[in-house]
Amino acid sequence: MDLSKRPLAPHPDEALPPVPSFTLTSTAGSNGQSLPFPQTAAGGSISPQLSWSGFPAETESFFVTCFDPDAPTPAGYWHWGILDLPASQTELAENAGISDLELDGPAFHLPNDTGEASYFGAAPPAGDRPHRYVFTVHALNVDSLDLPDDTTITTASFHALFHTIARASLTLTYQELGK
Repeated sequence: MDLSKRPLAPHPDEALPPVPSFTLTSTAGSNGQSLPFPQTAAGGSISPQLSWSGFPAETESFFVTCFDPDAPTPAGYWHWGILDLPASQTELAENAGISDLELDGPAFHLPNDTGEASYFGAAPPAGDRPHRYVFTVHALNVDSLDLPDDTTITTASFHALFHTIARASLTLTYQELGK
């Protein structure tokens, strides 16, 4: 089966209501660059360093996600979700996605599509076209969405939609070459 013949999925932010943007950067790379091997599942699922700036002064918390719109599923694939990051936190260190112990204050990981509450690295099917890994930081106008820690990232994204006052995204790619 040739997965590369599938239509290209839209960028996930295209389906969301427009809001102001701010800056999101990573030592792992710039928009369009390939994820380093440690950020892949085969490389250890080490979450990338992320930092952000220029968000609105009225921001009360952040919601961080990583989504692969190119996964061969009808709904893409959630690799990472962190909810209730305090507005004072403007960076996640490399490997902060390993557990809640790496997060400040009330922040916590949501279960990704593997069912684990941590970062799951890039793992596209071998031979498929390059997949996009969209890291997004949503600036929220509430300090907490008051959701339980077993909430799906999709459900949290729905609730965050009504409180997002700005958004920043960084898209990195990865391709597992065929054998």
